[in-house]
Amino acid sequence: MVQCIGAFLDACYIVRRADLDETSVTSLQNTINHFHQLREIFRTTGVRPTGFSLPRQHSLKHYPHQIYEFGAPGGLCSSITESRHITAVKRPWRRSNHHEALGQMLLTNQRLDKLARIRVDFVERGLLPPSYAPPPKPLVQDDDDDEEGPEDAVVTGNVTLARTRGVFW
Repeated sequence: MVQCIGAFLDACYIVRRADLDETSVTSLQNTINHFHQLREIFRTTGVRPTGFSLPRQHSLKHYPHQIYEFGAPGGLCSSITESRHITAVKRPWRRSNHHEALGQMLLTNQRLDKLARIRVDFVERGLLPPSYAPPPKPLVQDDDDDEEGPEDAVVTGNVTLARTRGVFW
């Protein structure tokens, strides 16, 4: 298990190099193959009896080809996907009343997408001037995001949902 983790880290360190040549890409491919062989210990010992379904581990096998196509990737960074996760999942969850929240979250995302699309449509039709300034800050600030990293796109729309279910006249 330790050798498996070591092989994974070796692959990550190779990828983080600023420049990669033919030798380092070959070394990366060998390290990835070695990692895939060693990770079977987790399946045979029962730690992961159903196997692996981890996106970062899966994406490793595509790195050598992508390096040939696009050059050195400059490291493994998940900040963009984490940023989108905050925008699409965490903030709508906080806006929901937490009772059957998935429907509320989907509705929030759908409405925000519609607001963004109608703004683009209005600019294209000349009904709104194109805005070169950053979008305005949302009315509700989320200061309790646990993650550090680049700031995600600011939500231009704001949907306020009821805190609890009830009948409104």
